[in-house]
Amino acid sequence: MIAGIGIDIIELARMQANITNDRFINRVLTEKEKAFYNTLRAEGRRVEFLAGRFAAKEAFAKAAGTGIGQLGFGDMEVLPNEKGAPEMKVAGFEGYRIFVSLSHSEAYAVAQVVLEKD
Repeated sequence: MIAGIGIDIIELARMQANITNDRFINRVLTEKEKAFYNTLRAEGRRVEFLAGRFAAKEAFAKAAGTGIGQLGFGDMEVLPNEKGAPEMKVAGFEGYRIFVSLSHSEAYAVAQVVLEKD
């Protein structure tokens, strides 16, 4: 049964301004996400990665009905699986199936999250 759906879109230019802001990056990305982020050499790819994670976490908070605040960015993690598809894990939501989809265009990143509970 679907327990929630959330979507978020963000301008890549907004993230471009933050890729050198360590405080922002430390707030949005988990340690594992930062490790992956640091392997990305192309600045454009870093912007897409940061924007995608930001959007996914905002979309999850909408799907869960908590908003950011009750649930922090550090409680949520989005990493690629062995095939490169994003997988999301969220502290306190282990009993849920979390489906996440990320997409990027020249100017935007978008994420959709669907929560499912048996």
